[in-house]
Amino acid sequence: MAPLDQIRLRDAFLSEITPSDVLQAMFDPLREVVFSIKDRQGRYVLISEACVKRCGLNRKEEAIGKTAFALFPKPMAERYSRQDERLFQTGKPLIDSLDLTIYNDGSTGWCLSTKQPLCDRAGAIVGLACVSRDLIEPSRAHMIDNGFADVIDHMREHYAEKLYVPDLARRARISEAQFERRMKRIFELSAGQYLMKLRISAAARLLQRGEESISEIALQVGFFDQSLLTRAFRRVTGMTPGQCRRIAHDWR
Repeated sequence: MAPLDQIRLRDAFLSEITPSDVLQAMFDPLREVVFSIKDRQGRYVLISEACVKRCGLNRKEEAIGKTAFALFPKPMAERYSRQDERLFQTGKPLIDSLDLTIYNDGSTGWCLSTKQPLCDRAGAIVGLACVSRDLIEPSRAHMIDNGFADVIDHMREHYAEKLYVPDLARRARISEAQFERRMKRIFELSAGQYLMKLRISAAARLLQRGEESISEIALQVGFFDQSLLTRAFRRVTGMTPGQCRRIAHDWR
């Protein structure tokens, strides 16, 4: 089947179903996963059942039109709002953010959150989708604290720079061995592998946009050389940056 025919098949099928019903059917049974969609003003338009319980609501409709400030304690809402605004301004998704959360019994824990921009047919960002997964065992084992979460934020924001594990461990005020154990326990990746994931993901997003050359992208995401990016990209994804760009172009 030709790519254009595949796109038509996909669009024809999706036009016959109700996306909100599909999303709720997928996420409502997942008790430790909170799913939500917000508009550009930060107002909730769709939430999963786990989000209803997390916020102490009686039904999903109570959240529609409200912002995080109406549903969460102020410090949490302020962090969520900053994340959302950064996503809306840059168009870049937020991947694997460690966020403090409060459970129904009043206890605190941590969740791993991913936020993706949602665009209209013209390509303008009109909202975002968020999935947060509770990290029950790492939280109870005291694997995460504010210092460790701050370091993960630092890695996500500065992945294009030279980052060294000993420096990151000192920033988190734990030993290098402790830092690596926490990375493995939470992300199932070493610190080096997590950093590589950040760089490859950023490169893939830039390749799909198709605006910069591959050599320019290599510099932007911290490889400093096109050949280094190509080798790493092939090792992680099984394809070259050029192949990734061509595939993204064919599906437009």
